[in-house]
Amino acid sequence: MPAEESPSPPAASPLALVRTFQRAALETATEAAREATLLPGRLADATTVEVGQTPSEVVYTENKLELRRYESLTDHQHAVPVLVVYALINRPYILDLQPDRSIVRRLLEAGHDVYLVDWGDPSRLDRHLGLEDYVGRYLDNCVDVVRERSGQAAINLLGYCMGGTMSAIYTALHPEKVNALALLAAPLYLEDTGGVLELWGDEAYFDPRRLREVHGNVPGEFLAAGFQLMDPVANTVTKYVRLAERLENEDFVRNFARMERWLSDPVDLAGEAYAEFVERIYQRNELYRNELTVGGEPVDVERIDVPLLQIVGTYDSLVPPDASTPFNEVVGTDDVTTIEYPSGHVGLAMSNGAHRDVWPEVAEWFLEQSDHPTLADVLGEGVEAALGVDVETDVGVGDVDEMAVGVGDADGEISRAVVRRDPVAVERFLEAALGVDIELSGDADGIAVTVATDEGVQTTVVRSVGEATRTEVEESVESVAVASVYDLEELEGVGPTYAARLRDAGIESVADLAVADAPTVAAAAGVGERLARTFVDRARALVGLEAAAETDD
Repeated sequence: MPAEESPSPPAASPLALVRTFQRAALETATEAAREATLLPGRLADATTVEVGQTPSEVVYTENKLELRRYESLTDHQHAVPVLVVYALINRPYILDLQPDRSIVRRLLEAGHDVYLVDWGDPSRLDRHLGLEDYVGRYLDNCVDVVRERSGQAAINLLGYCMGGTMSAIYTALHPEKVNALALLAAPLYLEDTGGVLELWGDEAYFDPRRLREVHGNVPGEFLAAGFQLMDPVANTVTKYVRLAERLENEDFVRNFARMERWLSDPVDLAGEAYAEFVERIYQRNELYRNELTVGGEPVDVERIDVPLLQIVGTYDSLVPPDASTPFNEVVGTDDVTTIEYPSGHVGLAMSNGAHRDVWPEVAEWFLEQSDHPTLADVLGEGVEAALGVDVETDVGVGDVDEMAVGVGDADGEISRAVVRRDPVAVERFLEAALGVDIELSGDADGIAVTVATDEGVQTTVVRSVGEATRTEVEESVESVAVASVYDLEELEGVGPTYAARLRDAGIESVADLAVADAPTVAAAAGVGERLARTFVDRARALVGLEAAAETDD
């Protein structure tokens, strides 16, 4: 038997169709009326939005350039500052768009000392400025200003987009001035990896010199139109539909207005810098190929031997991850970290997700690179490697010039004491606690810690130390050498009797006396603390250390 056919749905009556149409028309009209009522107020709100609200001061100017330093948001700041290098196009306030979406604030909240390069608007007189001017002169001068203000031999760089490329070039030219390098969505490897921009800029279709000849400086409106056309539907239709759908959300409208303000606020680009960047970075890939020169000086990327962080967006159509990460393979450092986040080019800087997931990690990375180990940490690491024990230091214990040092093994704590915060004191404590001899020396790769025991000698090279620690090692070695020339009896006021008592108590040398505390010396020598402080001060002066304490009147 044939299968029964399913009954057809009853046809809608003409009256029902009319009612459906009327209801849809009424809903559309109601929605349009609601939007029309909301729109004037939302537009008024949008015109009053503020950007770049984090307080700052201009600490250096040159030509159109301004170097800004931001006010601290914490009681204490990390010693090594972060200099943010923005691109030559658009305005840098995208990095400080609003308080909850501000890279500048995220770094400040983590305790970093933050500076930012605002390149300004080039005039027609600036159309001849090229990479030699922007990287070799302006950026170098800014780095030197930050170094001088902070007292640091090397500082941290964070470069965004084109500013990242320039930061990489700068680090290759001046690695001694850079402590750590972070690159945010930076075009570094352009070999069929740069997406639409690389295709548009291909030398088969485009000659940037012709544009420079016609305009001098490249108009910001030209660049903005190009970026908009990379995704015309999203940039000219979809985002406005989304705005209309969310007019009731005041925060969304104001955030939208801030972003639109930035997009409609372009900056002209010096013609020569534009032509060089397109020709040498995009068309010839000279940076990656290690063929780039700036001012006649080779930009050797193998000289980039500092810690490197790459931050890339999975959906970045402007600078795809493949246009950045291959650079990691040609630099001179093995200390490379890559953060890839599911975001676009601008989203890396201002999306809620990036500020929740990426920027705290970046701030922590900078801290790890900036917080070079102290000499106490270096000593501890060398001893740990040689003897398999744990060494802990704590500068939060004791007076301002003291620190706690503890030594332990698998069975528990061996010894702990509060000692003076100087290398000689820490070294003497570890030697006494473990029954070993320790020597320090400078090494091309770091600091060499040599530990001698009854079983033999082992040397460990501790790497990634800062210049301050290197200087401390040199001074401590020199101090020990000076101290070894003198006997305790040669210190004014000590004499044979006190010297013998001190040796019996384990204070066998001038160096030992220099790091001892007054109560211990007083008990060992059988003298008052006032005289004991005098002995310690004279020993410290002999080995070039600061006075142990003020003597009583």
